[in-house]
Amino acid sequence: MCSSREANLNPNHINRSWALLFARLVVGLIFFMAGFWKTFQLGPLEHARKYFLPFSDTFLPTWSLWAVGVVIPFVELIAGALVILGLRIRDASVSLGLVLAVVTFGHLLKEPLYEFHTHVIPRLILVLFILVMPREDDKFSIDYVLNRWRTRTAGAGVDGAST
Repeated sequence: MCSSREANLNPNHINRSWALLFARLVVGLIFFMAGFWKTFQLGPLEHARKYFLPFSDTFLPTWSLWAVGVVIPFVELIAGALVILGLRIRDASVSLGLVLAVVTFGHLLKEPLYEFHTHVIPRLILVLFILVMPREDDKFSIDYVLNRWRTRTAGAGVDGAST
């Protein structure tokens, strides 16, 4: 068994850190930029009108189309930024996974044989990769830095209390 210092120097660990960083940057930028455009250029109401109201001829209530259509741009914007920064990665990645599930459901509702391999699958693969990799391998994230700081602070508090 190797020490924590040896584990930190292990090339496999640093390679996983780089892989997580690049996955976070790519998927984060994809969603952040889409959310930015939908929020500040297209506008959330127009996003709902253009991309969600065409589903008003389905069993889905119109109010739900408006609600989801208006919220998604903000989810993409905020969760994308969080993933880029490496802050609250799990929460942000789950949010992006839910967006992908909504998009998939919508496309399949209108076109049951929709080919979503060009749009959904690459993003989903990145989100899943980020979710399944061990948190401690994501050394280039704010979550990692905060966790190390909390661990050191908690350790210092315990040591200080026992003296």
